[in-house]
Amino acid sequence: MSKKLLIHNENVPGIETLAVYRQMGGYASVEKALKTMSPNDVVEEVKKSGLRGRGGAGFPTGMKWSFLAKPEGVPRYLVCNADESEPGTFKDRYLMEKIPHALVEGMITSSYALGANSAYIYIRGEYFYVARILEKAIEEAYAAGFLGKNILGTGYNLDLYVQVGAGAYICGEETALLESLEGKRGNPRIKPPFPAVAGLYGAPTVVNNVETIAAVCPIINMGGEEYAKIGIGKSTGTKLISASGHINKPGVYEIELGLPVEEFIYSEEYCGGIINGRKMKAVVAGGSSVPILPTELILKTAKGEPRLMSYESLSDGGFATGSMLGSGGFMVYDETTSIVKNLYTFARFYHHESCGQCSPCREGTGWMEKILHRIVEGHGKPSDIDLLWDVQRKIEGNTICPLGDAAAWPVASAIRHFRAEFEEYVNHPEKIKDVKHYYNVNQSVSAQL
Repeated sequence: MSKKLLIHNENVPGIETLAVYRQMGGYASVEKALKTMSPNDVVEEVKKSGLRGRGGAGFPTGMKWSFLAKPEGVPRYLVCNADESEPGTFKDRYLMEKIPHALVEGMITSSYALGANSAYIYIRGEYFYVARILEKAIEEAYAAGFLGKNILGTGYNLDLYVQVGAGAYICGEETALLESLEGKRGNPRIKPPFPAVAGLYGAPTVVNNVETIAAVCPIINMGGEEYAKIGIGKSTGTKLISASGHINKPGVYEIELGLPVEEFIYSEEYCGGIINGRKMKAVVAGGSSVPILPTELILKTAKGEPRLMSYESLSDGGFATGSMLGSGGFMVYDETTSIVKNLYTFARFYHHESCGQCSPCREGTGWMEKILHRIVEGHGKPSDIDLLWDVQRKIEGNTICPLGDAAAWPVASAIRHFRAEFEEYVNHPEKIKDVKHYYNVNQSVSAQL
């Protein structure tokens, strides 16, 4: 049985309320940090833990915190990125909906460590009902003295706000999020300066993901060194995984990093195997923006070693034979899946969500959608496959933010590993069936849960 640190109380009746959350040990990290530790002590514990950003990038959290500038007389901010808009990812929604106080507690403890007296939770527009759950939890926290002036009599002040976005994927990028939070169009900023120096309202700012901030609570409670003992290598602790697609048990799972991918897919504790006894064809391991891997590469690395659910193992071999843990949006495809149609769905999404600021992304995502549309409609040409490859290559690495890369990587990996399927579409269009059913795998995750 895998150790759980974040959602171990998910099925406790009333866990969304402050009273029950407190009964289960909630807000212990706030009491410990504010009463017995200095802000720097908290930062050091997070460094010792080896916690890495759970939103996708996997950057060491403690190191990111240490970059925060501390000029005299200038406010500092903590912003929670709850704009969970990566297709295939829904673990932050689950955490906020089920155990909202876990995020509120993490925001308080983290804000104290950073010397922030104002903090924001920026949540995607489609999560409007979750925002109301968070607001209720925040009200309870204020009433209990965990927010506001002189928290727990320690002299520390913190105000926490929830801001609902307008439902733009681009606002998941931290600088676009800050632009939106300031009331402007969500266009990514050119870096440097980085948010740690000039972020929200031009002041030093740390932007962290929901799961990352919630993970600070068990780290402070158990100590950074103990947390670092969980997991494998530089992939320490636990990770929330959003599992969907052609599996028997879709849902949110908390795993210890280092779990074999094969065990995650086929064991009854987790995904329970492929539906209807079919064979697995491919997996997108970290949300729609990471490279897709065929069965033989998702289960074993190119070296023949078992692939593990960790940052290092999933990326082993680079994009030629590996992928990324990313946001943990784990989508499984069985043998009936059309990789080409699935890719077209992704391409439509990224073209629609491009902010248009960078011409390689603005024009390139549109061209990829057009080419793939032509192929799935049965009008593709043999040259279209190489054209598609060329377009994605000219997008990758040539944009201000990673959206361009996110749109290019799925295309590159699909052609790299499933080129024969593209050639079948182009050379034998008469075999294409039900070309209008583009959402065969990317159905609503909510409907599965």
